Amino acid sequence: MSTSPAFLPFLLRIADTNLILSQRLSEWTGHGPFLEEDLALTNIALDILGTSRSIYEYAAKIENKGRSEDDLAFLRNERQFLNPLICELPKGDYAFTIFRQCIVDAFQFHFYNALTISTDETLAGIAAKAVKETTYHLRHTSSWMERFGCGTEESHHRLQNAMNEIWRYTDDLFDMPEGYADLVKTKVAPEMMSVKENVQKELLPIIERSTISIPDPSFMQTGSVKGIHTEHLGYLLAEMQYMQRMYPGSRW
Repeated sequence: MSTSPAFLPFLLRIADTNLILSQRLSEWTGHGPFLEEDLALTNIALDILGTSRSIYEYAAKIENKGRSEDDLAFLRNERQFLNPLICELPKGDYAFTIFRQCIVDAFQFHFYNALTISTDETLAGIAAKAVKETTYHLRHTSSWMERFGCGTEESHHRLQNAMNEIWRYTDDLFDMPEGYADLVKTKVAPEMMSVKENVQKELLPIIERSTISIPDPSFMQTGSVKGIHTEHLGYLLAEMQYMQRMYPGSRW
């Protein structure tokens, strides 16, 4: 267990990423293009939520201020969340959701793989389980990428539109809280440049096989590690946190 001040923000970054993304994915439950895919995306959302819970539970223990995993998830405002901006974007159409998920899957696959050798045994254990799940997630979304990109003119157009909208948010995935270098030095956390290189090697062939092109954005969106988010996160949290804020401490 690290004593670095950066450790808790690092844990919250991971947990918030999964919580917010699972919330977005769950918006498709009952609305998928067909039953099998509806169930597949819902199961992915549940896997991601499970990882989020494990990390929040550990973060609450590290913080040691009497807060629970529910407190961390439901009783913080948007400026206190550290999830990458890409996760909070509205779900859009199905091509948008699949493209966003494929990018995050590629990131998490290589990030968790690197985290399995963390000197923090709890993190390494959570990462080992998450790698198994993310392997399936990435296989699923990358196959849909190719299906959209190489399908009809309409499906290709929608996937390219998703690329044009999302790509400028990808660099934000690799930002980490201040003091992260201390976690790398003690081998608690992976070196993000190495993770980024592996993600690029994973994604570029998928994009090429999907016959879409990467735009040349004038800038890349950042700011999430400082609690600076898009206008969408506040609305998402208002819906997600409603019950806990209206009825504090409520239990099912």
